Amino acid sequence: MSTDQPAPYGQAPYGQAQPAYPQPTYPQPGYGLGYPPVGPVSPCSRTVAALLAFFLGVLGIHRIYVGKVGTGILQLLTAGGLGLWTLIDFVVILVGGFRDKNGLPLINW
Repeated sequence: MSTDQPAPYGQAPYGQAQPAYPQPTYPQPGYGLGYPPVGPVSPCSRTVAALLAFFLGVLGIHRIYVGKVGTGILQLLTAGGLGLWTLIDFVVILVGGFRDKNGLPLINW
């Protein structure tokens, strides 16, 4: 009889100690964009952020709205990165990947 069989998934092989830290599970709370959202989400509205980015994006108002004041001022000084930075932000807001100052995703429309 052979003892060279692999250990069941999630368990350490025979003769080896189990890791002291828990193995991560995906998606981890607060990360990813699963629906329904897993973990905390931003209290800021994605609709408001998208409208601000569309109409006032070159002024960086959408970034100031979510608490990113420093990059909002930088967008104001560079005219939204000559419009390219604003366009990228607008698309990222629409697809749901934009995050607020605390790193929480803007999920709620």
